[in-house]
Amino acid sequence: MGVSGIRSGSIGRPMIESSSASAKGTVVPVTTYVDLHRGVSADIEREVRATVERMGPSATAVRSAVTGLLRHREFAYPLPVLPMIVHAAETGDPGPATPLAAVHVLWWTSACHIDDLADGQGTVHVGDLRPDEALLAAVVTGLPLPILALRSPRIPEAVRGALTAEVVSGMVAAAEGQLRDLRADVVDADRERVTTVYRGKSGAPFAMITAMAAIMAGAPTERIDRWRAFGDVFGILWQIFNDQEDILSGRHEDLANGTVTYLLACALQDSSPAQRARLLRAHAAAQTSSSTRAEVTAVLLDASLLRRYEEELVVLRDKAHKLLCELGGDGEYLALLQHMVDEASQMRLEPMPNNSAPGGSDGQNE
Repeated sequence: MGVSGIRSGSIGRPMIESSSASAKGTVVPVTTYVDLHRGVSADIEREVRATVERMGPSATAVRSAVTGLLRHREFAYPLPVLPMIVHAAETGDPGPATPLAAVHVLWWTSACHIDDLADGQGTVHVGDLRPDEALLAAVVTGLPLPILALRSPRIPEAVRGALTAEVVSGMVAAAEGQLRDLRADVVDADRERVTTVYRGKSGAPFAMITAMAAIMAGAPTERIDRWRAFGDVFGILWQIFNDQEDILSGRHEDLANGTVTYLLACALQDSSPAQRARLLRAHAAAQTSSSTRAEVTAVLLDASLLRRYEEELVVLRDKAHKLLCELGGDGEYLALLQHMVDEASQMRLEPMPNNSAPGGSDGQNE
């Protein structure tokens, strides 16, 4: 076994042995990445804690603040197992990549907090931490701690340099994407510009972690590049997945923050000049008006627009599956990656019936 509790099953799929006290010794098949996470989450948490402890005994206040930030930020989807699955696709064993799962947890905890601050243009409360303490904790969590995670004894010395270089380049690319997002001008929005932003702020971190998993698995350069390309596409898909979730949740934070999403870019790009002008005005007003946010949402849920949006999701999904097919590897773990792609590329939005809103069809020729 690599990670405690993970071993290859005899029925043609990964098997996981529960480590919980109530189910000790129970062996169940792993059919999704969520199943895998249930068995390795404790190991990932141990790696994260060990990384925090590597700051040393004098970093008492920093360690406390980072721990508070990590405790506050819980992820709805267990994506930290992605590098473990990529490593297993190369080697059959997810265990050695557990420190990379810790890197994923640390980086995204930091990135999500900083992104919340940027979106809200104010303070974000994190438990008992003051806003300035939480910001400092986020900086430490996202910068030195991913490097410290690579000092895990599970990481061979021979690959630490390459892994560190990948972390640094990934961080720079992600920062570039975030800055492009902050500076995005909705007036110039189109599919290509938004895809470039998504490739940086979401594609780059996933490309970083999949490439790191391939490096740690000892893959040749060509395969590392292909895994990086897969992570890039997957990251874009996951950003679009998050965009849909924001609408489905009813929070509409993207509209309140003035964020230029891919769906909004599609609506603007496919509109007539008069429709586009109305939608731009409504998008600006939506930042302070809940009723206008509802109107803009109605435009985004137009049936014909969603059909085109879904077609473009399918193109991205097929590209990700094609990359996995070309890569090959352990079929059991490739199946988990295929499941992740299918989940990320779901079309979850449904048309809003009889919508009439700025930029939508109003029955007039324009």
